[in-house]
Amino acid sequence: MRASRLLSIMMMLQTRGRLSAEILAEELEVSVRTIYRDIDQLSAAGVPVYAETGRNGGFALLDGWRTRLTGLTAPEAKALFLSGLPGPAAELGLSDDVAAAELKLLAALPADWQDEARRISGRFHLDPKGWFQPARVQEHLKSVADAVWSERRIHVRYESWTGVSDRVLEPLGLVLKGGIWYVVARRDEAVRTYKLSSILALILSEERFERPADFDLPGYWAQSTEQFERDVYIGTALVRASERGRRRLMDISQTVRAAVEAAPIEPDETGWAVLAVPIEENDWAAREMTKIGCEIEVLAPPDLRARMTEIARTLWGFYAG
Repeated sequence: MRASRLLSIMMMLQTRGRLSAEILAEELEVSVRTIYRDIDQLSAAGVPVYAETGRNGGFALLDGWRTRLTGLTAPEAKALFLSGLPGPAAELGLSDDVAAAELKLLAALPADWQDEARRISGRFHLDPKGWFQPARVQEHLKSVADAVWSERRIHVRYESWTGVSDRVLEPLGLVLKGGIWYVVARRDEAVRTYKLSSILALILSEERFERPADFDLPGYWAQSTEQFERDVYIGTALVRASERGRRRLMDISQTVRAAVEAAPIEPDETGWAVLAVPIEENDWAAREMTKIGCEIEVLAPPDLRARMTEIARTLWGFYAG
């Protein structure tokens, strides 16, 4: 445990620069006194740690000093090889770089770990795309990635649900979700999410912008997707569903799944039960409910039930004769 903590201190100082004893103690969940003892131990082992006093003081490593990759554990090495996504890396034009990085990492591992790393990369494959989705050529992905990296503005023609418009964006990050690429960008001082496939044309500008120092891409994405799901479900439907229907309801989305799992289920003698599920607008809800077929009956609201009745009558007209 102590050896692992010493390595963690060394890596934190190497990657984040000067840190106070209080910050180190909080993140490693030990006392400040323990941190001081660990710093003494690192110094005794030849690690060039020095202390700076004052208001903004703390511990730091000598400039230019770097540790070698000697503290990686076997599970951590396996995780690194498992985390590679060849598909997205290729789409970003980084497949050769990923292969080269894996080769260098493999060479840095102890001999008895190299076979383990090769085994895990050969036995597990991560495919982020959904079923029955043809591979889309992301025409502007490389240009957007370059703009994100170099902090350059992009001029785009973008097609949204309201129409086509020209926009100037300051791209802050790229996100791959469900096989679909999104660019998170700032426009008019507001940060928004744009679907990459909706960019009809793009010009990479020479104009640079200053990226917000406190912008957290994973944090923004988690918050914005949660907000999107809260906002998009504007109503509730009362439905009567069989056991199979309830299972199929849970496939609609995570929000619907959570509602079904939390609902008190009191099946009748036939196994059907009444429950409330969140829905978007009626056309969307009718489409999703129709997919479930005869395993579900919409009871309310009246306009959604009327829409389902209309669909059922149309289908009856197709097949009755």
